[in-house]
Amino acid sequence: MMKKYCEECGKDVNTTVVLREEEYNVCGEKIAVEARVMTCCECGEEFYNEELDNETLVNAYNIYRQRHRLLMPDEIKQIREQYGLSQRSFAKLLNWGDKTIHRYENGSLQDKAHNSMLLFLREPMNMADYLAENEVGLDSAQKEKLQHRLVELEGTKENRIGSKLLDVLLRKEPCIENGFKSFDYEKFYASVLFFANKCDELLKVKLLKLLNYSDTIFYKENGISITGTQYVHLPYGPVPEHYDVLFGLMEAQNIITISINFENGYEKHHVLPMTSDYMNILSQEEIEVMTRVYNKFVNFGSVEISNYSHEEVGYKETQKGEIISYNYAKDIVLERS
Repeated sequence: MMKKYCEECGKDVNTTVVLREEEYNVCGEKIAVEARVMTCCECGEEFYNEELDNETLVNAYNIYRQRHRLLMPDEIKQIREQYGLSQRSFAKLLNWGDKTIHRYENGSLQDKAHNSMLLFLREPMNMADYLAENEVGLDSAQKEKLQHRLVELEGTKENRIGSKLLDVLLRKEPCIENGFKSFDYEKFYASVLFFANKCDELLKVKLLKLLNYSDTIFYKENGISITGTQYVHLPYGPVPEHYDVLFGLMEAQNIITISINFENGYEKHHVLPMTSDYMNILSQEEIEVMTRVYNKFVNFGSVEISNYSHEEVGYKETQKGEIISYNYAKDIVLERS
């Protein structure tokens, strides 16, 4: 419990965080958002708290983006990074101002025309057509590098089939159920590899909980999830939607292998990494959150972490088979005893 000086009470007081509905004006549109507000425990006076206010503003912007079907800042960054372009080079490619991409990736709201262009160029085949048919501000070396990257992105037949499968099953518009982020397969398998490389004999049940805690805590602190995964309430805790399909695809692509051992009449599914090449996919902020999750649960077995997850508000207030909304992220405290 934090102490602050309350001008109404005229002394240092204990504070608490309460939930209140607030209204923000975003581009002339009123957005109602649930805000966490720090208040005085004695008189109820509100205190300014930069972290909580920024969290609320991010949520208001995300609701606006969802309402108008705009890409999230992280999604714009992913589109640029898949082509290996800097912010300035991407802006030159699109014949936009030098700082336009920088502003969009840092939270400024993009106009609908720019958003439509970014959505179109997210598909490598469209990018190839754009590059061939338009005069762009890239020099010859940059254009050649981008063309090589487009060849790489064409990928194998198996990867293309996998991508279509993910589109059908998992790729949904950003919303509160996926942490305001469309499902990102690369981030998902990188998160799996992070834990599989750190944990000896990592059991699948424990891994599913580590992924859930990583996504929800990152959302709580940043207003967006890491992977865009939706988590489902099942008897042994929250699990990623269609995780069995995802793990099957990862095995087919030699990203992981799952070893099944029998012990005392029970099957134990161990997730083993086939590569350690994942660090460039995850941001430092994402790695920092996952490291905290790993350190918290490093000595937990599968049963212990499952029981721990059963005590979360989001799990208790949902039924078997229901999606656990990221709204419940606010109730998670990693340091809970």
